[in-house]
Amino acid sequence: MSDPGQLSEGEVYPEWEEEEGGGPVKTFLEHLEDLRWMLIKCVSAVLISMIFCLVASNLLVSFLTWPLKHGYENRLQGARDVSLYLGDNRLGIVPETVATNVFPWELKEAVNKVNIGFKQIGDDLLLTAELDPSHEEPPAWSRGVQLKNYSPVGAFIVAFQLMLYGGLVVASPFVIFFGGQFVLPALHIHEKRFLYQTAGFGSVLFVLGVAFCYFIVMQIALMATVQFSQWMGFGADEWRAEDYISFVCKLMLAMGLSFQLPVVLLTMVKIGFLDYSKLVRFRPYWIVINLAICAVITPTGDPFTMVLMALPLQFLYELSAFISRFWEKRDEAQSGEIEPTES
Repeated sequence: MSDPGQLSEGEVYPEWEEEEGGGPVKTFLEHLEDLRWMLIKCVSAVLISMIFCLVASNLLVSFLTWPLKHGYENRLQGARDVSLYLGDNRLGIVPETVATNVFPWELKEAVNKVNIGFKQIGDDLLLTAELDPSHEEPPAWSRGVQLKNYSPVGAFIVAFQLMLYGGLVVASPFVIFFGGQFVLPALHIHEKRFLYQTAGFGSVLFVLGVAFCYFIVMQIALMATVQFSQWMGFGADEWRAEDYISFVCKLMLAMGLSFQLPVVLLTMVKIGFLDYSKLVRFRPYWIVINLAICAVITPTGDPFTMVLMALPLQFLYELSAFISRFWEKRDEAQSGEIEPTES
């Protein structure tokens, strides 16, 4: 008598059995053993990645400081800034193009200071603007922001930040893989397919978010921070290295995570919590929420950088609504093709 759990030659599993998926049935203690090994592998991957990032700290510093240096190079290629002084008080900073249009003379290359004051000419007291010929020193921003450590343990703090953030990013693919090895055997076939698609789509969106922040948002935000400091009358030629590294890493991580918006919305659509009509009705509220979130995570607080970060998130929301509408039409078309069978 054959074992009922085995198949004879030529037989195949029914569709409902294939749908069960799943690996071999294990006891509770065996599952705990698998969980233990999964945690050991994940922790080992994180520790090895952190050691790797510590060894490559100088390369990581060069990578993270590129937006700052590149932003200054682009700024130096443009117009110079001209400081307007009323006595010993600086009124503000204007671009060279604005200064040359307002004042009836051509600025020399080395002059970046204009003194504004009142001068008695005959019986009239006139407001005059004169170049300061003694102000030959170029502005501090032309030399770029210098990242410095102001404490004996500053370098160790920077190294720890690079180990922490870099190690988590480098180890994340391995952690996802080991976690998948533990979870996937218990999932159905359609659940595995959806998980594969979600993981791939989410990984691509995370990389796009980090790249968008690194190449576009970061340079604009850093230069806006420098200009705002100068407008307030503070120097912005020296920053603490640990503050800069922490700021850059957190901003890129926040941008990468915010690009996971379609993954969250489409997953909620799949489980039936949201649909296309709800996303359309929620759109006005999302615009306000989106701007509020970007205003909080924007480092400079200026409206231009906030809008620059909010636009891609709004586009991702609209993309999610479009995909949900496409899914609804596809499901309607498939349900219309299935004709009810007569009893």
